[in-house]
Amino acid sequence: MPNLKSLRNRIRSVGNTRQITKAMKMVAAAKLRRAQERTQETRPYSDGMGVMIQSIASMVNADSAPALLAEPNGNRVCIVVFTADRGLCGSFNSGVIRSVRSKIVALQNDGMEVSLILVGSKGRDILKRQFGNQIKRVHIGIAKDLSYEKTEREITSKLLVEFEKGKFDVCMIVYNKFQSAMTQELTWKQIIPMPIAEEDSKKEEGSGAGAPLYEPGEEEVLDVLLPQNVTVQIFQALVESEASEHGARMTAMDNAVRNAGDMLRKLNITYNRTRQAVITTELMEIISGSESLKG
Repeated sequence: MPNLKSLRNRIRSVGNTRQITKAMKMVAAAKLRRAQERTQETRPYSDGMGVMIQSIASMVNADSAPALLAEPNGNRVCIVVFTADRGLCGSFNSGVIRSVRSKIVALQNDGMEVSLILVGSKGRDILKRQFGNQIKRVHIGIAKDLSYEKTEREITSKLLVEFEKGKFDVCMIVYNKFQSAMTQELTWKQIIPMPIAEEDSKKEEGSGAGAPLYEPGEEEVLDVLLPQNVTVQIFQALVESEASEHGARMTAMDNAVRNAGDMLRKLNITYNRTRQAVITTELMEIISGSESLKG
């Protein structure tokens, strides 16, 4: 039979945990609203930038295409991994990490050299055990006071310098795209060099005289837009990842509150039954003692 004191301690502990998880759920919900608004505001710009570059790139001769648009000719791949700096957000981090592990193994089996840039401490803590020598750089706390300028200064500028120096030939990003508080879509995207969709290219080629003219020229326009597009895509990944993290944490904490409530109900039932049994035993002992004295 459980001890009443230990049951009271357990009930108190579960109750305190329930209060903490409930508070974390409310904080995550408040942050999620702001992050979701920013996600909805930045998506049209990010998608529009991609469509515009696809349109201009389809008019450029492959021989004169900028380096950020040219077909890669090496076997070095850089993966930028977006995870959270904190845990308690369900499978948000583990889903990204599992996918990255599988991707690295597949690329290495194809003869590729893989390097990693990690955004978020959770990705670093886990991936360094298996791929520690492949991690080039780690960005922690970048989601605090997140801005386009900060993204360009701390991530994009370094990434473009490394690309110009030939340290990698292809750069991909992986992150959780926000769908809803309960749903995040794991997304892989190649940002360097930017891939050109064949359908868009054929469509633009068939447009004939209706195609727009650019001054000073398509190549010069792309020289300006392509580096900006890298920043836009990375910034969008950060925004999507932040909203997904808050949504996943809110959902996880909501489940924790429910589970704690169920556990409290079961513990209270057990406590009341145990207390009743103790009282019954004590009454039986008193009655037995009284009967023995009368005898």
